[in-house]
Amino acid sequence: MSTTEVFNAQEMARQMAALAAAIGRDHPHLDRLVLIGIRTRGVPLAYRLRDGIAELFGIPPQVGELDITFFRDDLGSGRLRTPDRSEMPRDLTGQEVVLVDDVIFHGRTVRAALEALNHFGRPERVRLAVLIDRGHRHFPIQPDYCGHRLTTTPEQIVKVHLRETDGEERVLLIDPDPE
Repeated sequence: MSTTEVFNAQEMARQMAALAAAIGRDHPHLDRLVLIGIRTRGVPLAYRLRDGIAELFGIPPQVGELDITFFRDDLGSGRLRTPDRSEMPRDLTGQEVVLVDDVIFHGRTVRAALEALNHFGRPERVRLAVLIDRGHRHFPIQPDYCGHRLTTTPEQIVKVHLRETDGEERVLLIDPDPE
């Protein structure tokens, strides 16, 4: 197995700053913006985006945390984590929502998040922000805000390490053993 570092901490910080600037520019009414982090790594990224938007535009958007465990289409696969509670700062009806996640691959996580979001109101608009887009979609879902598009094969693994969840900051591309 070979591992390549795609981003270090400084490069990740630059990507997050660019994402925060793009989201802030696109949402002139920041008081109606809610950043929703998809558990697990989307949550700390949503809080980082909130802080970046507040620094650039003076108004911190609210942040919610979304657990999609029971909305996944692979419940029988045995790879699921223990469900956690979703927490929303308010009813999402009429709000501008940006779903936040670390990596988009097939699009199944985002599909599940869209379904789970329905339980918290009817947003005016929902957009998607990801740190890494690695392609290979199974659903017609594309990010509105993307830190980096990474060319991968379906067999490769992209690992995002965040200090909040992993104690370090970096993005790795892992090639499985050739067989």
